[in-house]
Order: sequence, then structure tokens, then C-alpha cells
Amino acid sequence: MGVTYWLTNVRLETGYRRENGIVSGTEAALFHILIKDGKFARIVRATEVLNDGTPQRDAAGLLALPSFVEKHVHLDKTLLGEEWRAVIPVANIIERCEIEKRVLPALPTTTQERAENLLAVLLSYGSTHVRTHVDIYPDAGISNLVEVQKALATYENLVSHEIVAFPQHGLLRTGAKGLLREALAQGATHVGGVDPAMVDGDIEESLYQMMELAVEANAGVDLHLHDPGHLGTFTMKRLAAMTVDAGWQGRVAISHAFALGDIPASEAEEMATILREAGITIITSVPYSRVIPPVPLLHQNGVEVAVGCDNIFDTWQPYGNGDVLERLWRLAERSRWLDELSLSQSLRFITGGKTTLDANGTQLWPAVGEDASLVLVEASCTAEAVARRADRKAVFYRGTLASGKLDEVNAEEA
Repeated sequence: MGVTYWLTNVRLETGYRRENGIVSGTEAALFHILIKDGKFARIVRATEVLNDGTPQRDAAGLLALPSFVEKHVHLDKTLLGEEWRAVIPVANIIERCEIEKRVLPALPTTTQERAENLLAVLLSYGSTHVRTHVDIYPDAGISNLVEVQKALATYENLVSHEIVAFPQHGLLRTGAKGLLREALAQGATHVGGVDPAMVDGDIEESLYQMMELAVEANAGVDLHLHDPGHLGTFTMKRLAAMTVDAGWQGRVAISHAFALGDIPASEAEEMATILREAGITIITSVPYSRVIPPVPLLHQNGVEVAVGCDNIFDTWQPYGNGDVLERLWRLAERSRWLDELSLSQSLRFITGGKTTLDANGTQLWPAVGEDASLVLVEASCTAEAVARRADRKAVFYRGTLASGKLDEVNAEEA
């Protein structure tokens, strides 16, 4: 059984203010929230006197948001814990992979140690669920999976997770099908893939093997697709067709999907229809250096979209800090979401679809009976939290204080 306590003086959003029919601000008020067995058990106005003797933790007026979902990261690739190093220039993705194969095994720290370092950072910024890709290839076997699983076990009471068995060097190119099958048998939850045309050289066979493995293991799919323009969209169309044929709608994602940003809006709308009907999620890391999928267009057309940080100081990029709220801020700025409603509703892209209010201002979160996973931020409302990348003061995972700190109040003092 979990611990029971009151989280007091929590700022919750209660609705939108409107002027002439336009959202001009967000209403909020202070509440006390009873957390029991990792769930929200009661939510009462802060004017109510608590005298039941239950321990209390004082949120001191901080704003509560649903905790974040880090939808795309590579725990096995990070160099966190190592000395600073910039990236060695290369001509193509194959050369980049070869450098990584040489560098990572030679480091004095273990993959587990570096993964734990990154998990601590992700958690401190508010992410309590992580989808990590783990490199699987002949030279390494499934060793990266084993090391990452050890790291995740260290954080099992603080972070939930998904693991993508990822053939970074090519599914066909390295003959990794057997290793992916082994990784899935050892706990990976998703099958990955990368650039079926540019890396594997055979779109049809690469996608077929990926989907075959997924169906065989009853696993999800998450394809890295960097290929641009119509090469990329053709690949998406073939994956969408295979997804529908397999009955795998809602279980497939395409990460990066740069091609959707290369094509005219009319073609992007056609692609959105294909993706929506196949139930394919688009995941973007909002890089500065590439076009990105047209998130507003995709969302308006019913395509699920999520944001992830991707590289966090590794042999691919010297950048990245693990703050998925900062990635959302990038997306908001690039999408020109300037008004209260757009900024507020954008939260869904880093929370697995959750927002505190719906577009009409009806309160959706938190709700009694839900997991008590939340982040307390220094902001008056969600819109401000996104636009100003609000400081995260405390992070809770299923009722457990996972990062940060709050003052505890003795019941007799309350």
C-alpha cells in the first residue's frame, strides 16, 4: 500500500477567461489534494480546513501540471558523466555509426551509469515516462538492452518506460533480425527501424521485416525516418498500408518524419489523412537544423503528435539538456502559438495527450482515481509555463516525490 498524505495549496486551472468570445487568460484557484495509494483520492478547495490527522506537504501555490512523457530518447548513447567532447565531423550516417561503435565501448563509465545519469536529468525536468531506443547490432548483440534495463530497474519506482529495439546500423544492412527477435523476447516493447531506403536500401523488405517482428512479438513499432521529400512520404505510405493490413493501428509511430515538412501543405493534408486512418503517431524532436513535420496541420487533421528530446550530449550531438518542456517551447515558437489557448493546449504534446482544460475551458485534470503523477512549476498557468519554460520545483510519480522537494507540515500544526 502506498503512502497517504495531503498535497496542500496546489494551484489548479479551473477555466478560461474570455473577452468578446476570445480566450484572454486562464482562471486558477488553490486546492488541497489527497493522495492515497499513488492515486488522486480527493480534491477540495484550499478554504476547507484539514483536521483528519493525515500528513501534509505544502505546494505553496505552485501550479500543478500532468507529469511529462519523454517520447524519444537514447539512454544507451548519452555521454553524461564523461568529460566534454564535441562531435567528430562525418560525411554521412554510416560514418557516424562507425564512430559511435568505436567510442562508446571504450568509455570508462558503463552504459548503465550513463543511462542512470540521463534518467536523473529527465526526471528533474518533469518526465516520469520514457520511451528509449536501444541500439541492437551484431558487434554489441543485446548488451545495450541489458545495461539500459539495469538503469531502468534503478528507477522503477520513479519512472515508467518503453524500450525500442533499434537497429541503428540498419535492419537489413547488418542482418539484425535475429537479434531484434532476441531483444523482444528479453523485454523490449517495440521494434525500431531506420531509413529503409537510405540505410537498408530496400524499403519494402525493411518495412516487411520490421512489421513481421512486431506482429510476431505483439510489439509496437517506432521507425526513425530521416529520408526527405517524396522518398520519405512514399515510405510512410507503405508503412501505413502494412499497418492497416496487420491490424496494428494505434501501435505504430514514425520518429522525425522530416519529409512531411518538405512537401506542400496540400500534400501534407493528404498524408495526414493516411496517417490518421492508419493510427500512426508522429514524434518530433523539433531540431533547429531541419524542417519539421507541420504539427498544427497534423493535429488539426487528427494525427497524434508527440515531442521528445532525442540526443542528449552524445557522439551525434553535443547539445541537448533533457528538458522536454524546452522542446515544446521550441515547437510553440516555430508554430507561432502566441495566444493563451494555443499555448495552454500545446501541453498535450509532452503529456501523452493530457491537458488541464479542454478547448472550452472545462477542467479535465486532475481527476479522482487517476495516477498522482504531476509536476509542480513556478507559473500562474500552463500558457506561462510553456512560454517561459517554468522552473520545475517538484515531480511526483504515482504519489511518490521523485525529484525536487516540498515542505512537510505536521498534522498538528495544520
